[in-house]
Amino acid sequence: WAEVSGRAQPGIAVDGGLGVGRVTKPGLKQKVGEAAINPVPMQMIRQAVKEVLDDCGQAAGMKVVISIPAGAELAKKTFNPRLGIEGGISVLGTSGIVEPMSEKALVECIGLELRQKRALGCDRLLVTPGNYGADFIRSLCSVRETELVKCSNYIGRTLDMAVAAEYPEVLLVGHVGKLIKLAGGIMNSHSREADARAELMAACALRAGGTADAARAILECLTTDEMLRVLQENGLLQKTMAAAAERIDFYLRCRVKERLTIGAVVFSDEFGILCTTGPAERWLRELKERGNG
Repeated sequence: WAEVSGRAQPGIAVDGGLGVGRVTKPGLKQKVGEAAINPVPMQMIRQAVKEVLDDCGQAAGMKVVISIPAGAELAKKTFNPRLGIEGGISVLGTSGIVEPMSEKALVECIGLELRQKRALGCDRLLVTPGNYGADFIRSLCSVRETELVKCSNYIGRTLDMAVAAEYPEVLLVGHVGKLIKLAGGIMNSHSREADARAELMAACALRAGGTADAARAILECLTTDEMLRVLQENGLLQKTMAAAAERIDFYLRCRVKERLTIGAVVFSDEFGILCTTGPAERWLRELKERGNG
């Protein structure tokens, strides 16, 4: 539900009401105390209200309260309590486009897309879990849509299908929140299948020479962004990500059984590229040069 009312102050304010979670711990995109409404839906709500005001020739201040009556009950089935989001569910979204997410349908769509691109002559497949990775690689290089596939959480199954389609090369690009799981051989990155982000990051930090105190600090973090800041504060960021890259490379090569050449790019919004594996760094240079040419 959305309730819109006037307010004395200018601008469009958006807040959460009944059933919309509220942030109680740092580390998320919203500040502590704010409603758990992601930046994209927040922007879309404001834009929709602004368009109506513009159509009416109005410039009044407005307040929008988003409510989800069953949100508190639904939140018990989500990851929100572990993230410190209390009182309801989150309003999510990165593009404003909802894509079908049933496992069978999605995996079949990915497989079809892989086969089509291969038939069209694609030799080096760019795989990313979703919009974050796709936008990141586009910001760095010249990317053709005929070589880019979004795999959602099904990294392992996508690689299996790439092998079956006889791709020579695959470049995997993803946010550290997803790809750190590969350091433990976790090939389905959905939180209901496995999380272990903090445990794997702590293990990589220890492998890189970090102290037990640093590892414990990582284990207390809610998000990978927080973990990266802990690593930076302890002078461990570069070495830890190098250790993570080694393990990610190992498990990726095990998955494809050396039947194709695979590389990975792991990034974060704050730190950019954190590490690469295999020939990924060279491939990135080639993609950049292709764009410049």
